[in-house]
Amino acid sequence: MSILNRKARFQYKFIEEYIAGIQLFGTEVKAIKQNKANITESFCQIKNGELYSMNMYISEYKFGTYNNHQSRRERKLLLNKKELMRIEKKLKIPGLTVIPTKLFINDRGYIKLQIVLAKGKKIYDKRESIRKKDILRELKKMG
Repeated sequence: MSILNRKARFQYKFIEEYIAGIQLFGTEVKAIKQNKANITESFCQIKNGELYSMNMYISEYKFGTYNNHQSRRERKLLLNKKELMRIEKKLKIPGLTVIPTKLFINDRGYIKLQIVLAKGKKIYDKRESIRKKDILRELKKMG
């Protein structure tokens, strides 16, 4: 089970990749296990030396009671101090951002978020990636 951000590879050029844990409530974990999450519009931001995932949508758990979670809230990402320092240093470079690309459950049963340090593509870069995709598709049809 994994939830992907399919738009990310088209809109951004990936530079570095990290795997982070997420601080979640119990109802959020249950909703994610039912594939009721979306990370396409989410991004990451550093606040007080901690990395947070913003705008990640996890729908409310159907069987949750009055203490159900909010569907869009800041969720703290769990990384090593070294990784946080490296990301914080790189984010000072203009044009770089951190975006989540994959939300998954690892082999030990923990929910992890794959985040990527990325630079936004220009329109002509996007056209180039579409062109490459079309050429590969044509080659597969022929051969």
